[in-house]
Amino acid sequence: MDSVLIVSSSDKSIGLLSQLINSWAVTKITSTKSNGEARRLVNTIDYDLIIINTPLSDDFGDELATAITEMSSSGVILIIQNEIADEISAKVSDYGVLVVSKPIARQVFYQALKLAIASKKRMSGLISENNFLQKKIEEIRLVTKAKCVLIQYLNMTEEQAHRYIEKQAMDMRIARKEIAQNILDNYET
Repeated sequence: MDSVLIVSSSDKSIGLLSQLINSWAVTKITSTKSNGEARRLVNTIDYDLIIINTPLSDDFGDELATAITEMSSSGVILIIQNEIADEISAKVSDYGVLVVSKPIARQVFYQALKLAIASKKRMSGLISENNFLQKKIEEIRLVTKAKCVLIQYLNMTEEQAHRYIEKQAMDMRIARKEIAQNILDNYET
């Protein structure tokens, strides 16, 4: 785990959480005391883990936790008073936010930490796979569009256009996407 953001209105809590996290060989720990500053930091830096100790000075913190899950792939732990932990947990659990009640039991905190790290890794894998699939879909769209151009301008059949793009890609040893883009550049200008 490389980077952690601690959001807490109390310097004492920031110190305690930093000590708990330091045993996990974290490279960089950043802290802030407000909702607004936390949102700004999350928009500019991709943290592995974000810990929110409620209540914050300018907000309670549960809305910040859910907002963070929508704008980043960070694992989020929300620390809440025991009396309202179940109620808040019901609100934020669908977003993947882990709730730890106060007073913090070291063992429970470390379990939540492990779960947050595991969810971050899983989310990163899913994002990577999604990016790969998006690129693949874009390539298919481009090749399909190039086939349509070949059919329209050179009166090829769909099969002939497909074979033409495949053969050009093999002969020139470049990707089908590049061949398709070259066809589109030549015929659509």
